[in-house]
Amino acid sequence: MSDTARLDKYLWSIRVYKTRGEATEACNGNKVKLNSAPAKPSKGVKVGDMLEVRKGSILYTYRVKALLEKRVGAPLVPSYAEDLTPDEEIAKRKAPVETFFVRRDRGTGRPTKKERREMDQAWDSLYSSEGED
Repeated sequence: MSDTARLDKYLWSIRVYKTRGEATEACNGNKVKLNSAPAKPSKGVKVGDMLEVRKGSILYTYRVKALLEKRVGAPLVPSYAEDLTPDEEIAKRKAPVETFFVRRDRGTGRPTKKERREMDQAWDSLYSSEGED
């Protein structure tokens, strides 16, 4: 086995992404950093490298412990990659999704640009004043 592995293949192998195509898209979309630098899917990963993967609002951090060429079962992943994701990032998964509904009269259609700005302003004032005391 060589001393490097393709980044997209490695992310797929350690089950960060369900398909290698998803891993490739994430690399091309600058959602993956290798040692704090954006990395292309073909970039070589070495033992000891640090990976930062943005999935939604969560930034996962991994340290490469060993290389692999094929996908492994979930129980074996910790022997190939160390998950260094901070607890604050993991807590974002459990954060409630808040909805904001503005009642509109039936038949009025979609909001105009002006109405939309007013709704956004109301939303911002509602949640910006929450933390102030």
